[in-house]
Amino acid sequence: MATLTHVDLPALAELGEMIALRRPNDVIATEVAFGELNVTIHASAIAAVVEFLRDEPTCRFNMLVDITAVDYPQRPARFDMVWQFLSMYTNQRIRLRAAVREDDLVPSLTAIMPSANWFEREVFDMFGILFSGHPDLRRILTDYGFRGFPLRKDFPTTGYVEVRWDDSEKRVVYEPVNLVQEYRQFDFLSPWEGAKYILPGDEKAPATTGVTADGKK
Repeated sequence: MATLTHVDLPALAELGEMIALRRPNDVIATEVAFGELNVTIHASAIAAVVEFLRDEPTCRFNMLVDITAVDYPQRPARFDMVWQFLSMYTNQRIRLRAAVREDDLVPSLTAIMPSANWFEREVFDMFGILFSGHPDLRRILTDYGFRGFPLRKDFPTTGYVEVRWDDSEKRVVYEPVNLVQEYRQFDFLSPWEGAKYILPGDEKAPATTGVTADGKK
């Protein structure tokens, strides 16, 4: 695996320019950042761009490393879809990004990159983004009856539903989360603040640092 110190940055920049030149209707912008090539594209063009990157002899990005998303709730195009690819032939990496609205359908890559199947299911499960042409788009990390999408920034940390075993009914039951107010109060003070206990070794502080055991100079 190439590290940042071994990445040929000019070669990545040149690759980005070539991709933008060959796919002018699909590519919005290219940038080399942190040793990796970022290409911003139109979401509708993802399948065509990935086919090009896979089959073009100077690219050969044959490995789909990951698919994820980033949530920007304040934007009209709320999500950035992100695809990560690696070329096993050139040892180069590329990141594709595309802005999508909450109700947009993103073309599935499963027909040209079979490994996209579970990645796209995870993005659907965590963000609620839909993929057109996916053969089996359903939750993969949460339960089928799960409510909401945990990686959206407006998803509450407590969730909406809790799952527990009901001994009287002898089955798993789903119930709305109902937290009383005292469970929402947090004490951000350290448990050691105000403590009179002296930790082992503190007695040496005055002699070595000029600071007493209670923290006073």
